[in-house]
Amino acid sequence: MFSPRTTMPWSLVALFTAGYLAPYLLPTTVGRLDAHLPLSPTQAGAIGSALLLSSATAGFLLASRVDRFGPRALARRGLALAALGYGTAALTTSVYAVIAGAVVGGLGSGTVTAVAATGIAGRPDPHRTTTLGLLSVSALAGAVYLTVPHLGPGHGLPLAALALTAAAVWPLTGALPGRDIHATPALVVAPATRGPLPRPRAGLVLAVTMTCWSLAQNSLWGVSGRIGLTQAGLSEATVGAVFAVALGAGLLGVVGAGALGTRLGRALPIGAGTAVIAGCIVLSASATDLRSFAAGEIAWNTLYPVVLSYLIGLAAALDPRGRWAVLVGSASSLGTACGPLTGSLLSAHAGYPAMGAVLAAGLLLIAVPMTVVALRTPSPSRALRLTAVKATEEYRPVA
Repeated sequence: MFSPRTTMPWSLVALFTAGYLAPYLLPTTVGRLDAHLPLSPTQAGAIGSALLLSSATAGFLLASRVDRFGPRALARRGLALAALGYGTAALTTSVYAVIAGAVVGGLGSGTVTAVAATGIAGRPDPHRTTTLGLLSVSALAGAVYLTVPHLGPGHGLPLAALALTAAAVWPLTGALPGRDIHATPALVVAPATRGPLPRPRAGLVLAVTMTCWSLAQNSLWGVSGRIGLTQAGLSEATVGAVFAVALGAGLLGVVGAGALGTRLGRALPIGAGTAVIAGCIVLSASATDLRSFAAGEIAWNTLYPVVLSYLIGLAAALDPRGRWAVLVGSASSLGTACGPLTGSLLSAHAGYPAMGAVLAAGLLLIAVPMTVVALRTPSPSRALRLTAVKATEEYRPVA
């Protein structure tokens, strides 16, 4: 487990940003693949799904192994894979090379996300660190959406942004602990953080529902660009501007969530927030002009990161060692991975409005068990502080 006193929060925020940026850029990445390569919309969605499925796979494999490999070394390997994979995909026009690069880059993103999730779970206030990470990735994604349409055509620009972000984060990994905990005097591990996963039933329910939650979100997000371009009849620059404004609104939402913290608990933001998101998805999927498209996307993107921050905090509260945080995050990535292909298939066979109705109904169903888990899980802050204090008392630093 990362020690709250030895892990620099900004390194975790940077890793969070690099790991989560790929899903945030999904609409422009997928949209440019089928616009500038010999691919159908469904095939482009499948490549986006392959990228995110690769990311989820890395998370599942590394859920309990971050300490074993060492956070610093693992983060650097993940960033190297992301830079290499996305960079290769950005520089080639071969479909097979693009697919391979996307998969390798996805492995890197998933590895980086696993390190970040493990570290965040070990913080005294994981919700605050998560909020900072969401602020950072939302701001960066918004800047990309504003910039990319003005830099010319081609599928490589969003992928290049992912590669450059991974390279930029590399220098910050020096603040992460290494593999050998005995060489890090202040790094302490309490007995309670060892052994089997705590709260297995709650964790399993949260992992399954997070898969469905993320699938619904990213089924729409993966085709949002096409909804704006084809159904609403907007230009790429206008759609990019809407996304940038929407992500900016998401920043305000995350700031509000950070200021509120857990004063209202988690159940209300998660349950009620998911229900309102369902309505936003219906509005966005049925948009036929700029006003309705912008209203749906902005409202949805305002609420999405807010609810996500509470869900990540809930997962962190289930296990102070961070294993459930990584597993639930990987389950979320699995749903995210299936999103582009699911959205493409549903919209191709039933149309965008029907797709939105189906996704909204699914969200309303899973809101109930997610709320129940939130109600039965105590706030993480006090539990984590007590764990750190107990560890300090029971384990002396190794000279």
